[in-house]
Amino acid sequence: MVKLYGKNLKRAEAEALSGSLGHAAGVRLMTLEDGLERGNRMLEFRTGSGLRFTVLVDRCMDIAECEHNGRAIGWHSPAGFRHPSLHDYEGEGGLGWMRSFSGLMVTCGLDHILFMHEAETPEYVYGPRQTAKHSLHGRAGTIPARLTGYGEAWDGDTCTLWAEGVVTQGTVFGEHLELHRRIEVEVGSDEIRLTDRVVNRGFYETPHMFCYHINVGHPVVEEGARYLAPIRDVVWAAHEEEYEKQGVGYRQLPAPQMGFHEQVWQHEMGADAEGRVPVALVNDRMGLGFMVTTRKDQFPCMYEWQNLQAGQYAVGIEPSTNHVTGNGGARERGELIRLSHGEECRYDTTFTILPDAAAIAGAEAAISAIATQPDQDYPAPSGNFQPIGGRS
Repeated sequence: MVKLYGKNLKRAEAEALSGSLGHAAGVRLMTLEDGLERGNRMLEFRTGSGLRFTVLVDRCMDIAECEHNGRAIGWHSPAGFRHPSLHDYEGEGGLGWMRSFSGLMVTCGLDHILFMHEAETPEYVYGPRQTAKHSLHGRAGTIPARLTGYGEAWDGDTCTLWAEGVVTQGTVFGEHLELHRRIEVEVGSDEIRLTDRVVNRGFYETPHMFCYHINVGHPVVEEGARYLAPIRDVVWAAHEEEYEKQGVGYRQLPAPQMGFHEQVWQHEMGADAEGRVPVALVNDRMGLGFMVTTRKDQFPCMYEWQNLQAGQYAVGIEPSTNHVTGNGGARERGELIRLSHGEECRYDTTFTILPDAAAIAGAEAAISAIATQPDQDYPAPSGNFQPIGGRS
């Protein structure tokens, strides 16, 4: 059944109400035409539940805008949704990625995540390429996709809005990786399903690292908003030496700050009986929240990013294949994934809008049933990085 405007409708009943489903829900392709966004292809999804989000085809098919009943969910940074032709991957000493960093979700990878790193590359058997110099969070997020399809698909009385594309990161005498991305949402639903496969199409054994930088902004993020997660252990904090200096703990957020330095945490998460890890940001005052559900066997690590500087106000939920120690740490610990020709890794993630107090309460109960997060703002980081799979 399709749920529209408080009614459960069969397909024939829904189609009888209008000449096109597009009056209430649908997915359409458009192009942005002004400023630094000019030329970006964008898919707009509307589910009929009040959920609207956009997908930047020319930026890795990442999710840019997201709103529910006119209330924003996704973060907009000063960088905007810059066209990829303007991007300089190695600019600013490897920090050029920041000038293309905006939106609800930015993909990091496909062979590197986290801070800059120079790695030896004997696998590519090429004298002039003895090493690979990786900039912040890798190349994938500013690579245009080949859009392979989008639209509405009926299965009986259920209608699914969908889009698919392929992002290729490749070079001569180097990596040749493909990201196959499918985005789905049912008409009448508040739940976005993301399915990714990263495949090695090349014939060199190739490193693979992967992370989603999922960025939630105002009004979900405001003074008093809460971070909810099945935290079994706080493993690491970037600001541990001056842990309480800024007066911001991991679990409750202040108003926008002046002179704020970003804070990053790594939490060891518990999973439910099906291996799922739900993490949410909730605003009790508004009765609005956003939850990300991943799989522990696909994303064993989770970071929390706090950028509470005025004018850049956001909190990030970051599922990752590797610890926050990065590319070098993964190699040293034998945890770097390496893909041979035709091998792939799959990632199944769900984004859920929590549209009211009841939905927030249900999410909080489900999360608490997995693990009770620390009840202090500044739990001492353990430094206990759990072993994870890989092939270094």
